[in-house]
Amino acid sequence: MRIGQNPAKSIDSVPQPARVTVAIVTYIPFLSGYYAQSLDVLKACLESIWGNTDPPYDLLVFDNASCPETRAFLTGAHQQNRIQYLVLSDKNVGKGGAWNFIFQAVPGEFIAYADSDIRFYPGWLSSSLAILDAYPRAGMVTACPMRTPEAFYTTTLEWARQESGATLENGKYIPWEVYLQHVLSLGTSEEQAREWYKSRSDWRLTFNGIQALIGAAHFQFTVRKTIIQEFVPFSMNRPMGQVRSLDEQINQAGYLRLTTCEPLVTHMGNRVPEGTSPRSAASPGRSRSLFDLPFIRKPLLRLYDAIFRLYHQ
Repeated sequence: MRIGQNPAKSIDSVPQPARVTVAIVTYIPFLSGYYAQSLDVLKACLESIWGNTDPPYDLLVFDNASCPETRAFLTGAHQQNRIQYLVLSDKNVGKGGAWNFIFQAVPGEFIAYADSDIRFYPGWLSSSLAILDAYPRAGMVTACPMRTPEAFYTTTLEWARQESGATLENGKYIPWEVYLQHVLSLGTSEEQAREWYKSRSDWRLTFNGIQALIGAAHFQFTVRKTIIQEFVPFSMNRPMGQVRSLDEQINQAGYLRLTTCEPLVTHMGNRVPEGTSPRSAASPGRSRSLFDLPFIRKPLLRLYDAIFRLYHQ
């Protein structure tokens, strides 16, 4: 038997979701070894969102079974209304599982996705939305210029060559410093980066008065919810390593993959950046040591990976 009336019936309206949902996935199983600074990296990521996102947005964080310290921080931020939607998974469902949840659950018209080691700069979201609004069939828009394999943007090139209103140019439009920052954050040597930079070029598009570079990346992108939902559910049986299937599917479905012309996000990796510039964000601020030498660093990383799998599989 019910006694009285539910007070909620007297509420005439409820808050409506923002047009954009910014979605972050994080996984920090412990705070040592590879993950020693990961919580601080996550904090830097979220602080940069809170401080540098201009259009209205809601923030969703999907935690993939992180350690108690990480969950305590996220819960506190949620209680302070700095995170609008917080999902705490009791097991690591991998990035594919997190994507399946996020891309079907977010309330916004647009989804601005990022890994938890991305740092955002002023204008990143408004610039991404401007490209999505200007280009027909725009799929993924990453807020940082980068070079990706041509196999992932054949549709974009074909559209640019056939569209009479589009201007397509080929040249070196990504500054060396911007290119170096990104590839160093992925563990590539500066020597290898310099060789790649010299041997490759960039594609630049202009359409409806908006410039963009051809590219995009799965670690950070903005997309219409109606488009990304065409590709769920994702079938990935590993926590990481299969996410490039999204790049392939976006291209094969006939959508454009684009980036901003300016570096408005940077990849921090697993170390806290110094300062706020894209270049310094890639440098952990320590001098090169014996452990940075490739023939020493790579075997140590393989050993660490083997120990991690032994304890966590």
